[in-house]
Amino acid sequence: MSTLALPQPRALSRSRAGVLAQRPELLVLLAVAGVLNLWALDLNGYANDYYAAAVRSMTQSWHAFLYGSFDAAGLQTVDKPPLALWVQALSARVFGFNSWALLVPQALMGVGTVALVYSTVVRRFGRQAAFAAGLALTLTPITVAISRHNNPDALLVLCITAAAWAMDRGITKGSTKWLAWAGVFVGLGFETKMAAALLVVPGIVAAWLWVSPRRVKPLLAGGAAMTVVGLAWPVLMWLTPAGSRPYISGTDDNSIWSLILGYNGLGRLFGQDGGPGGGGGGSVFGGDAGPARLLNQALGGQAGWLLGFALVAGAALLVTTRLKRTDPRTGFLIAVGGAWLVTAVAFSRAAGIFHPYYVSALAPFTALLVGAGYAQLRHRIAGPLILVGGALTEAVVIANSATDLSWATGAIIVLTGGAALCIALAGRRRVRAIAATAGMAVLLFAPASWAVQTLGHATSSTFPAGGPSSAATMGGGPGGGGGFGRGGFGGGQPPSQAGTAPGGTAGTQRGPGGGFGGGGGMFGGDTTEVSSALTYIQANGGGTLVISSQSGAAQSIIQSGADVAAIGGFSGSETVVTADWLANAVESGRIRWILVTNTQATDGRTGATAAMAIAAQVGKQSSSVSGLYDLQGTAAAIRAAA
Repeated sequence: MSTLALPQPRALSRSRAGVLAQRPELLVLLAVAGVLNLWALDLNGYANDYYAAAVRSMTQSWHAFLYGSFDAAGLQTVDKPPLALWVQALSARVFGFNSWALLVPQALMGVGTVALVYSTVVRRFGRQAAFAAGLALTLTPITVAISRHNNPDALLVLCITAAAWAMDRGITKGSTKWLAWAGVFVGLGFETKMAAALLVVPGIVAAWLWVSPRRVKPLLAGGAAMTVVGLAWPVLMWLTPAGSRPYISGTDDNSIWSLILGYNGLGRLFGQDGGPGGGGGGSVFGGDAGPARLLNQALGGQAGWLLGFALVAGAALLVTTRLKRTDPRTGFLIAVGGAWLVTAVAFSRAAGIFHPYYVSALAPFTALLVGAGYAQLRHRIAGPLILVGGALTEAVVIANSATDLSWATGAIIVLTGGAALCIALAGRRRVRAIAATAGMAVLLFAPASWAVQTLGHATSSTFPAGGPSSAATMGGGPGGGGGFGRGGFGGGQPPSQAGTAPGGTAGTQRGPGGGFGGGGGMFGGDTTEVSSALTYIQANGGGTLVISSQSGAAQSIIQSGADVAAIGGFSGSETVVTADWLANAVESGRIRWILVTNTQATDGRTGATAAMAIAAQVGKQSSSVSGLYDLQGTAAAIRAAA
């Protein structure tokens, strides 16, 4: 393949105002992203109640804020590092605890990510390619969904995109400073979602070692910055005595290192207990692992539209640059392409818990490769191949996931095929440029349709999804079901209805400990029993009410800031506290009241089952609230029962 003639971008102005004035297309991108992310944002309410409740707790207690506690009493953390929640909690402290205070920072993170993608591409491939890259990210459905939601993923995506942006600047200037900044951004991503942020590191390291093999010190500086920033909060948790901080959710040994290496680390990749229906949650939530996973029913419509375009674009750039160290695009290709490839492979083979919205972390690298691909579209060989790759991927996505657009498949294939033919045969460069732009526009139509449809319904469940409301129920594997919504299994059912478990079986309602379905939202249980228990406790000495499921406590915390905590993790099944820890908490007065329910999950996890059984055995049962026990003075009995 002959060397591609790419547009050379002009140097950017040092003045941000000057950059925006000289780059009107950037203003258009930011405006479109802002509208998609902010339009009728309060339609989503508090989005994920689990994180919203933790944010409210953090506004009530700086101790809870510092240690990432789900509850204001500081009994147990959430199952992720707290950086994303810190941003929301600070916003809520300034503007009050409301939907806008929690979600606007997320929306602005999405806009910021688009700006970083534009900035990264414009230096290498010019303004038109940068606009195409930014538009590709802006119109990715899952990008819109996570930017309108309070899950940590919006901040994770911003951090890993910033790492690639800083890395590209570092390679350009041979700068230790920018490599250190790349490390800082990866570290911040680690403080947001732990190991998920590390998927960009192999590409960054490989790019630097290839382009500057004799300069290892800048890479070491970046690694040091990443380590210091990324481990700051984990080391704080490690050094703080267990009795002076919350129990670490998602573990059975109260160790931050177990959370990093297990529940939020290797367990996600190689399999773990944690998904209904067995040890490998991935096949339930994100479909079966394998090479085609990214285009399946659950994931394809979220971020799979332009994967073929990106793949062929990366291959074309590889052939063009031949990885020459003197070619300024080589570092970009290795860093961005490496991040894209590692992330795609990891997501395709993940055998542990894997939710469809995780592919939001792949979207910015797909968009960056799309920008590089757009710059090659006018080439008579590369251009047609890139367009055909994009059209074939979209046809698969529509067939598997976006069946509402099945009517458009023929038009997409015909129009992109026509554009590809025109590029291959046209002699005039201007004609090829028009055909390239038209082909790109055709490929952006389908994801744009889904992105806009995201605004038409509430994305307010545990698992956000872009596209029409029906997309929220597409997260299941074989057997149907699978998409989990606010009301339990089965997607968008009202909280009062039992859902459908994976495989099509009816979920069973459980008590306030947080079973499957019920009145408290996803895994939420019966909030009326929680309310009755709180009323009783207030009339009998006060104190924190302990239940099994953090999700079961979420509504009470959100609605009134109630003094409710949980000891079984997110659903009551992830976290195992020891009897000794329970006894110490009772002895110190941190726990007195406990609402006992059966919490064992159907996949073999035990969660809070043992602790609840001991509480029922040694506690004094309330005569007016079923399942409520007073544990005051029972520390010795708890230890003996164990």
